[in-house]
Amino acid sequence: MYLIITRSFPPEVGGMQNLMWGLSKTLASLNIVKVFADYHKKHKDFDEKVAFTIQRVDGPKIIRKYRKSYLINEYIKENKNIECIISDHWKSLELIKSNKKKICLIHSKEINHPINSIINKRVLKVLNNVDFVVSNSKYTKSLAVNLGVKEEKIIVINPGVDPISKISNKYLDEAEKLLKNKSKRLITVSRFEKRKNHEKVIMSLRNLKEIYSDIVYICIGYGEEEENLKRLVKELKLEKHVLFLKNISNELKNALVSKSNIFVMPSIIHKNSVEGFGIAFVEAAQYGIPSIGGKDGGASDAIIHEKTGLICDGNNLESIYASINQLLEKEKYKELGKLAKENSHKFHLNKIIEDYKRIL
Repeated sequence: MYLIITRSFPPEVGGMQNLMWGLSKTLASLNIVKVFADYHKKHKDFDEKVAFTIQRVDGPKIIRKYRKSYLINEYIKENKNIECIISDHWKSLELIKSNKKKICLIHSKEINHPINSIINKRVLKVLNNVDFVVSNSKYTKSLAVNLGVKEEKIIVINPGVDPISKISNKYLDEAEKLLKNKSKRLITVSRFEKRKNHEKVIMSLRNLKEIYSDIVYICIGYGEEEENLKRLVKELKLEKHVLFLKNISNELKNALVSKSNIFVMPSIIHKNSVEGFGIAFVEAAQYGIPSIGGKDGGASDAIIHEKTGLICDGNNLESIYASINQLLEKEKYKELGKLAKENSHKFHLNKIIEDYKRIL
């Protein structure tokens, strides 16, 4: 049996949720899987449809952590057939008492704390006492080693994705209506936060629209920067060129990605927050959409510069502007989009799981 401990799991939406879901269902085809996940108000309908057992733990965050670890420790005592414990976060293992094999995933910002700080010491106490630390990118591995994680424990396994399914014409037509016949289409699907750098993409539109009058930038997501971004759009008089969407169906989101020309997310380092990999780049690539990512973080594991997209300096407005213009000019995005789609196949879960098999 594989025991999976996660704080991020569907029906909650997000990259980490998708990763832990994909890993759980793929491992369930190899062995019995038991998942301990945080409570979600819509979990019942979701949980009834899966082929493995999910135990949800609710309560206020601080109480939930202790209650969850107690339940897991009791479960481990009662079940001797557990071969491996897999966790999405070092905090999920901090209170687990077991000599079973442990694997902990790391993603970047959750371990990025000053050396010798109290939280850094907590991170190292967990990660240096598991069997394997799975890093989502070469960048995150380098970050972990610099912060004190034992290099010999770390293995790089990029997050995997499910192969895409066909999008129905209903959602493709709905996407076209939303895009209002704009032919130059940029898109970002992510939380609205400083690190994702929507701000500089919007600022670059001020000059790009002088060259491409029919350009549109689709921003799908939510977050603390939403009102600031909307205010910026208004100040720059870009209301006709920026479209904000949230709480839309996954099908419509995929349709909008597939109908776009470039996925743009030139992430930066903000405080201790950094893009460890960028699964959204791979998801876009599956639809033949190239990406522009930032040089800070692990985007280069997902984007091959000048082949499947571009890596730019997210702190430099001119670099972002030039990268977008380079792909739009003479429709170069089409050529890179074909290569991006081909490259995305190596991230399919059935291939990624082979790397996990070697350490289970």
